[in-house]
Amino acid sequence: MSKLSHGIGGLTFDDKKKARAPEWNILFALALIIAIFEGLGALLMGQSLLFDSADRFDGIFNVARLKIIILQVSIIGIIALGATQVIILGGIDLSPGSIVGATAMVAMSFAQVAEISGMANPKLMFDGVSDLPVIVPILVGITCGVLAGGINGVLIAYTKIPPFIATLGMMVFARGVAKWWSKGQPISFPTDSYAALGSGMTPVYIFIALAVLFHFILNYTVYGKHTYAIGSNEQASRMSGIKVEQHKVLVYTIAGVLAALAAIVLSSKNLTAQAGMGVMYELDAIAMTVIGGVSLAGGRGSILGTVLGALIFGVIISGFTFLRLDAYYQEMVKGVIIVGAVVLDQYRQKRNSARM
Repeated sequence: MSKLSHGIGGLTFDDKKKARAPEWNILFALALIIAIFEGLGALLMGQSLLFDSADRFDGIFNVARLKIIILQVSIIGIIALGATQVIILGGIDLSPGSIVGATAMVAMSFAQVAEISGMANPKLMFDGVSDLPVIVPILVGITCGVLAGGINGVLIAYTKIPPFIATLGMMVFARGVAKWWSKGQPISFPTDSYAALGSGMTPVYIFIALAVLFHFILNYTVYGKHTYAIGSNEQASRMSGIKVEQHKVLVYTIAGVLAALAAIVLSSKNLTAQAGMGVMYELDAIAMTVIGGVSLAGGRGSILGTVLGALIFGVIISGFTFLRLDAYYQEMVKGVIIVGAVVLDQYRQKRNSARM
């Protein structure tokens, strides 16, 4: 029998209608996209996207391409971890890309060396501020993230400005700070210890570590429970004793810190900081979360889903490069996928409402 009585008011449970975890659907979508690119590669290029089809490697996979796929989404993926929490809360954040630009400029100016090959560093930002321990630029960068995210949270929680407007203002302001900090000039030549933060596969390790951390926090701590509760029903959360305003400030502050960490890793990886860093990163991060099953209505989503959404992004970018298609096709496909994911989310919400 599929229907089981619970014995309370005649309620029954049909185990045939149990919904599988949404992450399984995302994983299936990832597998389908990989299969499509593998088929197109075999048909058009005579090669495989992810597998070693020419006995060039020690294993069955094209390890080099796998590393590229993960590397190219790891930094934006760090931002997406913050966007996930903001959207689950029921908000939106348009400022991370600009926070990346501003933080990269500020942090790099405290990470420079005094001399290059025996000559004075021509790009030195501050006289006497050079060759500092790596913890200094890291703390300076994190402070930038705390300030930007905290201001976003305070504006949204206490002035009741819509999140779209508040974070749009921060987006414009932070980009202005990035341009003003060095009058538009790039800042370069970091210390070896700072450069190590973005070398090799380190950005991937940082992304994975942060993903595991926030997966645990969202699923097993009071912080996570309150985030989901506020996103599901803010008024009910307030009536149940949750300090909604303080929690909003905390979530947006964490999102700002994650954007700042992404800036530190990015500037370290590139060995330079430029005012234009991070442009459109916020939209890619939001897209990763939406593709990963995070509901724009709030109250639903997961870090695991966002990680899978980031992998889908990486596969699409590498797949189009592999097929030697122009970059603007990537943008078109991204747009279609984002809209499709939102439409699917709306359908899922209506279906769940109909079941209740």
